[in-house]
Order: sequence, then structure tokens, then C-alpha cells
Amino acid sequence: MGKRVFRGVTALSLDGKGRLAIPARFRDELQARSGGALVVTADSALCLHIYAAGDWEPIQQKVMNLPNLLPQVRDLQRLLVGMASDVELDSVGRMLVPAWPRRFAGLDKDVCLVGQGTRLELWDLKKWEVQLERSISLNADGIPKELEGFSL
Repeated sequence: MGKRVFRGVTALSLDGKGRLAIPARFRDELQARSGGALVVTADSALCLHIYAAGDWEPIQQKVMNLPNLLPQVRDLQRLLVGMASDVELDSVGRMLVPAWPRRFAGLDKDVCLVGQGTRLELWDLKKWEVQLERSISLNADGIPKELEGFSL
């Protein structure tokens, strides 16, 4: 059986030390993919991405191979690679969300974990609700060309 994808939304809480208990349905797959070795990095939407370490490595390689004479590329490298942190799942399935990424994403207590295929997104709950409203109003700005003709 191949890799399973991450999907669904789960409301959670960070503890006072910034630890997050990963739900079993995600934890088991993260353990299978990387033995619990994870990478947490920033996203410009002010959330965090959580990858199994092995899934992150090819992404980092692609980002670092971009032509870094362009300021936008350097900004992307700083955001994705510069903010990336290696973390481990502990014996009870928790991960410590590092201080800088946690501060960047404005994570305090109430958070949600959102499955996105090969990664998880970690959002402040209030920011997630705003993002969800934005997603619901997809047609407000017109449909991008890439979505023309797409149907479910």
C-alpha cells in the first residue's frame, strides 16, 4: 500500500510549552513516512506547513536550486528554508512547535490542523476561520484560468 494523503480539519490546542498532540490518523502516517522526523516551515498565508522529513527534502532542493539573484527567490528561500525547523514526534505523539515559526504564524492556544495531501497546515483557529471564508468566496474575484472547466 502506498502513502496515504492527509485530509480533513481537526481543532486542537497547543499546551503551555508550545507542544501539539498530533491526532492518531495523522501521527501513524507521519511515523510510517519518516519515523516521526518532521519539518515545520512557514507559509506566506501566516500558517505553518508540517512535512514528514523525507517529503520535505525534495521541496527544499527545488527551492534552493532556483536562481537566487532574483529578490523574490531569495525571499521565498528565506521564508521556506530559513524558517524550516527539524522536529520529532515524542513517545506520546506530540511535537514541539518551535518558537520562531509559532510566533510567525501567531499560534497561541487554539489551533487547527488541516490536511493538504502530502503535508499538514497548522493554523491559528481565528485565522483559519478567515481563510475558510475567503475559500468559500472563491468566485468573488472571478475564477482563475486554471480552474475553468474544473468540476467535482
